[in-house]
Amino acid sequence: MSSKAPYWRLSAFYLFYFASLGALVPYWGLYLKSLGYEAAAIGTIMGVVMATKIVSPNIWGWIADHTGKRMAIVQLGSLLALLTFTGVYLSSDFWWLVLVMAVFSFFWNAALPQFEATTFNHLVGQVHRYSSIRLWGSVGFILSVWAIGSTLEGEAIRWLPHVLLFLFAAIWLSSIVVPEEAAGHMPLDHPPLRQVLAKPAVAGLLIACFLMQASHGPYYTFYSIYMEEAGYSLDKIGLLWALGVLAEVAVFLVMHRLVPRFGLRGLLMLSLLLATLRWVLIGLFPHWVLIMVFAQLLHAASFGIYHAAAIQMIHLFFSGRHQGKGQALYSSLSFGAGGAVGSFYSGYLYDLSGPLVMYSLAAALSLIGMLVVYVFVYPPTDESVAVK
Repeated sequence: MSSKAPYWRLSAFYLFYFASLGALVPYWGLYLKSLGYEAAAIGTIMGVVMATKIVSPNIWGWIADHTGKRMAIVQLGSLLALLTFTGVYLSSDFWWLVLVMAVFSFFWNAALPQFEATTFNHLVGQVHRYSSIRLWGSVGFILSVWAIGSTLEGEAIRWLPHVLLFLFAAIWLSSIVVPEEAAGHMPLDHPPLRQVLAKPAVAGLLIACFLMQASHGPYYTFYSIYMEEAGYSLDKIGLLWALGVLAEVAVFLVMHRLVPRFGLRGLLMLSLLLATLRWVLIGLFPHWVLIMVFAQLLHAASFGIYHAAAIQMIHLFFSGRHQGKGQALYSSLSFGAGGAVGSFYSGYLYDLSGPLVMYSLAAALSLIGMLVVYVFVYPPTDESVAVK
């Protein structure tokens, strides 16, 4: 990595951003359950958080690519997310929480895609080093999910909004120290975005990413509730979440060796296939502790390998002035649209048909995603750019 790249300043943002994710995703459903909400309502509220990623990253990505002010957008989005989240203290009414989470997540989801683009701007010619910075996000997630699982058992889960507020403040403060010049204005002599999106490989990649994240809906929305109902204590649930992300960290540490050996396309297919296995195991064997441990280790593939491979392919396909829009599309179509669909269908299937049907659908989605990659997705001929 270039000596000019602010490694620790970039890493600090990932640390706090994903620490907030480690507090929100595994435990917000349990917090809502403690307020008396049922599965459909929980799925709807979580789905709203995901759904804003469909719109938010694209709006802010367009602004960033035309102004070059990526870090200003990251800082503004982080501050407004912090301020709007305070609305959860005013009322626990369903529609009020839907509104607050929608506005909060509109700003919160603006930050990460533009920060990802900023990170890649620091790593010109060395984008394979991305995982060594991004792994600190995984560390933050592990620390957060473990600490909350160990301390907020039972009624103490009501303290979760306080923890989240602290983490959102830390995100904003860490964004201030990242230099703006790393996100300078891009040249405008590139083909129109529609020509990039018309390529079968690009469309196929975005569809596969959508399917992968849609398959994660049951996991992100109901895994903690599912494990609690299977008899696991909150501290053990936290350890299972942390184990999955620890496996993700291990993968990030070796991705720069895996990519040259297996290629981005091969790794992406492998991640989708192993995600299919993971959802089948969770759906069938929740009471088998060793199988649940193995399923969590598969997070190394279903997120770690997947994200590292997918985001490098996005970086290759969307160059120059399209870089911010490419990251925004990846975020909005996968974590946004895919995550929203996953949250909504899991919210209704959990009570209506049961967890086994819900996880079976998740497995089918990731398997279809693998087939899409096999048929359509081939990286550009300069794939070596991502691995040299």
